[in-house]
Amino acid sequence: MTGIFISFEGIDFSGKSEQCRRLLARLHEAGYHNTELLREPGGVEIAEAIRKIVLDARHAGLNERTEILLYSAARAQITSERILPALAAGKIIIADRFVDSTTAFQGYGRQIDLDFVKAVNHFATRGILPQLTLLLDISLEEAEARQRRAGVVKDRLENEGRDFHERVREAYLAMAKAEPERFVVLDGAQSIELIAAQVNEVLRNKLGWRL
Repeated sequence: MTGIFISFEGIDFSGKSEQCRRLLARLHEAGYHNTELLREPGGVEIAEAIRKIVLDARHAGLNERTEILLYSAARAQITSERILPALAAGKIIIADRFVDSTTAFQGYGRQIDLDFVKAVNHFATRGILPQLTLLLDISLEEAEARQRRAGVVKDRLENEGRDFHERVREAYLAMAKAEPERFVVLDGAQSIELIAAQVNEVLRNKLGWRL
């Protein structure tokens, strides 16, 4: 495996998807064209079909065990179809969520046994982890304000209660503290431009890239 795997994580409305897109554009401008931009769940046909199920607000009765298995199935598919081949080809992967999302949302948010979460994560990904994970941290108040300004309808997970989302945020911060060699925490309440500049700096310092 000669490629580079970078993931962006955070609670909903943290701004990670925008930073993924901006990073891809900057990489292309700097001459790094051997890239893949992925999102989770999704990214390949089967995983996108699963995405429609797990995020559909009409499926409020989805059992938490069904939920984690569906997310893991989607991840297993994209790992097999796109991530493993891309890494083998030496590509740069930018992922909008990966395995840490399941640990945060299903492990801590749903309070599913963490040993099981770890095992199913490892099975779905074949043990692959990003070399670098950028966590955009924002408060729940900021996330809610952004959702209102955007005027978008909440999906099934976004409709969960405040306690759920607080556990997810705390889980992300705990994971970052436990794995400082992989995680970098950025203040997601800053401007989009300032965060993008900080992402550039992280990649220069961590990977030596010309950005």
